[in-house]
Amino acid sequence: MSENEKIYFYSQTDAYSEFSNFAPYGVAMDGAWWPTVEHYFQAQKFEDQDYRRKIRLSNRPKDAKALGMTRSLPLRDDWEEVKDGIMLSAVRTKFQTHDHCRDLLLSTGKREIIENAPMDAYWGCGPDGNGLNKLGKILMQVRQDLQTP
Repeated sequence: MSENEKIYFYSQTDAYSEFSNFAPYGVAMDGAWWPTVEHYFQAQKFEDQDYRRKIRLSNRPKDAKALGMTRSLPLRDDWEEVKDGIMLSAVRTKFQTHDHCRDLLLSTGKREIIENAPMDAYWGCGPDGNGLNKLGKILMQVRQDLQTP
């Protein structure tokens, strides 16, 4: 694979599926074990501790995401300001915790990493490939941090 070849990831059947927030690599954050980054991230949208716990204990990341998408509870007031930092912290923790994931991320060298999420133009590349790719950029930032002793 050449240094210029982009790395696309999205579903659990894709190469580099470990990069997905749905991948089964948990994180210890805020005094609790979260089954996936998705569980943690979705729970952080809310102030309600019982609802956060419900998300943390949900069976699958898909369920955690569905719970996080509810608007029957208000999002925390500062969500738009803090969501990128929360994602960075959770992704960083995942790759610091799991050797396999860290080694895979480091193996990508300097290649661009893109979340090929057709319905998400914020975290992924969106339907037309011109999305913000915030998750891909966070992965590249974590990779760079891990490369620096």
